[in-house]
Amino acid sequence: MHYKHNDHPENDPNYKGLSVNEGVESAPMVNPYMQLTRKRKHFSAAEFVEGILGGDITMLSQAVTLVESSLPEHQQVAQEVIEKCLPYAGNAIRMGITGVPGAGKSTFIEALGMHLVRQGRKLAVLAIDPSIERSKGSILGDKTRMEELSVAKNAFIRPSPSAGSLGGVARKTRENIILCEAAGFDTIFVETVGVGQSETSVHSMVDFFLLIQLAGTGDELQGIKRGIMEMADGIAINKCDGSNTDKARVAKTQYQNALHLFPPHDSGWSPEAITCSSVELNGIPEVWNMVERYIEFVKANDYFEHKRNSQSKYWMYETINDQLKANFYQNSEIQNLLIDSEKRVLSNELSSFIAAKNLLDKYFGGMIK
Repeated sequence: MHYKHNDHPENDPNYKGLSVNEGVESAPMVNPYMQLTRKRKHFSAAEFVEGILGGDITMLSQAVTLVESSLPEHQQVAQEVIEKCLPYAGNAIRMGITGVPGAGKSTFIEALGMHLVRQGRKLAVLAIDPSIERSKGSILGDKTRMEELSVAKNAFIRPSPSAGSLGGVARKTRENIILCEAAGFDTIFVETVGVGQSETSVHSMVDFFLLIQLAGTGDELQGIKRGIMEMADGIAINKCDGSNTDKARVAKTQYQNALHLFPPHDSGWSPEAITCSSVELNGIPEVWNMVERYIEFVKANDYFEHKRNSQSKYWMYETINDQLKANFYQNSEIQNLLIDSEKRVLSNELSSFIAAKNLLDKYFGGMIK
């Protein structure tokens, strides 16, 4: 039996107990003038630079997206934009913020950020969000946690998923700092994923490194990595309010004493511990006052410029290392040789070190272009 295109064979008498109603026509669009598909315009590097220097937040956001893209055509435009924005960057205070999960980093950033915005400063918050290793997904929840700051006129919040490649995100975050400074932002916050590997990368791109801690959670100094304590230019003991006030003050004394046990900073600055409450806004102005005193101190003894120059050199070598590594593993001939070398290593025909040396010799020997 043959049916028309719009007929339903289920309504045939042979199919007892089945019936399918005819559908209804699609309802007309509420807004008939809305385009069903809207193609995003592709801007040139010159147009991006013009928009960024003019303070256009939309252009800045799209440029940041280009920087974070892994597509070669996007990277080409992004690097040209960064190069042209570089002469207009470098005039902001760069501040790294880290702390254990639950320390209230996002609430603290909003409190301090709103304090600065009300003073007339322009603030950009670059938050490296932790990605889920299995799905490579990311929560990117900073904008939802910073309700007031996310809609403030002179604030720009940009979370970036780490996506399992912390080094790559750190490099792109440094490039995003350049774009934000060229767009006129005079204060940059870089929030890390938490206490762990990311601190070293963030420390190498900021002027002041703040460690946020909590009191009343047991032994205050237990479990704190010495390296992070040594990197900190200042410690903010958060949630100093209510019944936790006395504990926070005790923790402040403990941290202050602990800081004196570490070797002195190259800058000559003596790190301080300050109590604050992001909810009651107590101590927030004092934290920023500490940052300003630090910047004034290191500019006076020329350490500020020395540190920025060291950071630029560090990221040049980091980029070389990243590119060499990526080029090595993406090379098709090396990929084939890797499989064979791996098999020989696992069958004990070849040591791991000899296999690695042979692969590197092959790669750098001029035989693979």
